[in-house]
Amino acid sequence: MQRRAAAIYVALFLVIGAGAYSLIATAQSPTIGFENPDYELSQGQTFQVEGQTYNVTTISAEMEGGGGGGHGGGGGEELVRSGEVSWVNDSARYTANWENNTTVTTGEENTTYRVLVQQSSGNPTDFVLREEINETQILQNDSAADNETVTRDGERYVVIQDGNGSATLVPVEEYFPEPSSQQYSENQTFDYNGNQTTVEAVENESVTLAWTAPKTNTAELSNEGNVTLGDQTYLAHFPNNETVTLSQDFESYRSQSEDIEEYHEHVNGLWGIVILCGSVAALLVAMAYLPSRY
Repeated sequence: MQRRAAAIYVALFLVIGAGAYSLIATAQSPTIGFENPDYELSQGQTFQVEGQTYNVTTISAEMEGGGGGGHGGGGGEELVRSGEVSWVNDSARYTANWENNTTVTTGEENTTYRVLVQQSSGNPTDFVLREEINETQILQNDSAADNETVTRDGERYVVIQDGNGSATLVPVEEYFPEPSSQQYSENQTFDYNGNQTTVEAVENESVTLAWTAPKTNTAELSNEGNVTLGDQTYLAHFPNNETVTLSQDFESYRSQSEDIEEYHEHVNGLWGIVILCGSVAALLVAMAYLPSRY
C-alpha cells in the first residue's frame, strides 16, 4: 500500500474520529427535573399529606462507591443523595404481654409487682398485681438489722441488734411491711406508665394489655425512588444537596429517563466511532510502513 494513499485514509479516519469526539465533548446530558413538583422541600421543613403533618428530618449528600464504570467512562466514587421524613401517629396502638408469676415495674416510683393470674378451670378473667418487697434494701437501710435474714426451725427471722449488743429475732412477716396488691379484670382500664391501658385478655399463663399513645414513624427518601405517605405515592428527587422534591408526575419521569438512556446510547455509539477510527488509523500507519517484498 502506498504511503501517500495510507496518509489520506489516516487523515480521513482521524477527521471522523475527531468529529465524533467533539460531539461527545459538547453534548450535554439531560437530567431529571420537575417544573411543578407537588412539594419542594429543604431540611427541617414540614408539609401535609391527607391532613397528616410530615417533617423533612434529614437531607444528606455523600460520596460512595469506587466500583464499576458508567456510560463512556471509568469507575469511581459517585455522589449519593438521600433523606428521611418523619411523622407522629397520635393514636398508635401498643400492646404488652405479662407472663403469669413474673415481675413488672410500673408507676412513678418504679415499683415492682408480681403478676398473679387467678387460675380457673375455664377462662380466667382476673389477675392481681402484688407488690414485691425489696427485703435486701430495707435491711440495708436499717442500721439495727443484719443485712441478711436467718432461718430457725424452718422459719425466717430478721436479726435486730439493740444498743447493749443483744440480738433479737423478729419474724419476717412482722418486720417487713405487708405488700400492696391490686386486682384487675378483663376490659378494665388502669394507668400503666402514664397511659390509660385496657386489660384486653386474661389467660391462665398470661395477661395482654393494650393502649394508644403517640409514635414517631420515619420513611427513607432515595434519589429517584418511590415513597408512600399515607395512601399517596411520590417520586423523590434531589435536584441539589439541600433540596428534595416530591412529585406524582411519573409519566414525565419515565419520559425523561428514556431521553437520558437514549443520550447515553448515542454517546456510547460515538465512543465506538472514536475507538474504531483510532484503531483503523493506527493499523493503516503500521501497514504503510511494512517492508515491501518487491
